[in-house]
This record gives sequence, structure tokens and C-alpha cells, in this order.
Amino acid sequence: MSTQITITLPDEVYQRAERFARLANRDLASVLADTIQLSIPAISPEAAALEPISTLSDEQVIALTQLQMEPEQDARLSDLLDRQQSGILTETERKELQTLMQIYQEGLLRKATALSEAVKRGLMEPLSS
Repeated sequence: MSTQITITLPDEVYQRAERFARLANRDLASVLADTIQLSIPAISPEAAALEPISTLSDEQVIALTQLQMEPEQDARLSDLLDRQQSGILTETERKELQTLMQIYQEGLLRKATALSEAVKRGLMEPLSS
């Protein structure tokens, strides 16, 4: 199933996509659809069911700005990444790595969104660069 949408792109982005499509001998719509599909990671049902950060209390938002992966998961993720780098990852470990990477990425996104919300609400100062 497909859903048709209309979007407005900055001219420079449109031109880059158009040049790429021409170079790849593909139609622009399929290039853009593939780019979006590859750019937006899958979200687990658990993460999709979480309340939007904008609806949380100030205390909940602040707590999420400190979100960390569970220590056991973090250690296992590091170990699996090392094994992947060494080229000795089994298929079972590869699936486990994918699961842990999804947990990590979803947590990082939730934490970043909480930081943004906390700054927007004036609960914390923007991080300096």
C-alpha cells in the first residue's frame, strides 16, 4: 500500500535530488521515496506507544534528559560492536546487535527530544557549543 503526499522542498534540495535521479536513470519520486525509507529508522512498537514528550510533566522531561541505556545492555552492545569490528559476529549476535542498536537509537532520540523540550520550557539552558 502507498500513500501519496505533497511536500515543498527547498530549491537546492530539489535540484540535488533531480540531478541524482537523472544520473541514476531513475524517476525522481522513487529516488525521494527510497531516500526517505532509508533515512527514517524503524521504531519499535514499545517506543511508538510512549507518550509524546510534549505531554509529560516538567519532572518527567527532566528525568528523560538523563536517560541512559541499562549498564548490562550498554556493555553487551560494546562487546558486540567489538566483535563486529573484528569480523567474528555470528548471525545470532548480529540480530542481538540490531536489537540493542535500536534500543540505543530510540533512547538517544527520546533523550534529545527531552533536552529540546526542557530548553523550550525554560527548565534548562541550551547546551553551549
